[in-house]
Amino acid sequence: MNSLNIEIRPVTPPDVPAISALAREIWQATYPGIITQEQIDFMLEQRYGHERLYDDLEDLHKWLDQAFLDGRRIGFAFSEIHQGEFKLDKLYIHPDVQRRGVGGQLIAHVAERAKREGYPCVILQVNKRNVKAINSYMKYGFTVREATVDDIGRGYVMDDFVMEKKL
Repeated sequence: MNSLNIEIRPVTPPDVPAISALAREIWQATYPGIITQEQIDFMLEQRYGHERLYDDLEDLHKWLDQAFLDGRRIGFAFSEIHQGEFKLDKLYIHPDVQRRGVGGQLIAHVAERAKREGYPCVILQVNKRNVKAINSYMKYGFTVREATVDDIGRGYVMDDFVMEKKL
């Protein structure tokens, strides 16, 4: 299928409620069967609560980008400097436009920024059971660097692979 012609724009404060709602919609389509509904709700609040997103927008070491197709917000990518590395922290695409190159365009956008900022690679973390995402990242040049288990509070863990893409 042809890749879609998307527009990538920075997230601004008025976009925060829509990004939060889009995150919930995508997570509800992605994570049941991978993590519990309780953990989904906890992580959505932790990562996409309005105050958290407003704080992220103020942080000079974080970049929040969103993708539009014909004026419709269809996905987003958040990147940051994390422990001395350039990290693609969040990449989510609406299910009805997945597998059409939107993620690849956002990854390319983030990789260009990492290169401009002088970083040799982009890293990310992905749930070990999210096979569709892992396969997609591999298609875009990421390889598994290590496996991690991180305690995120309330008895929940993130059981992830750290992947990297050399620039």
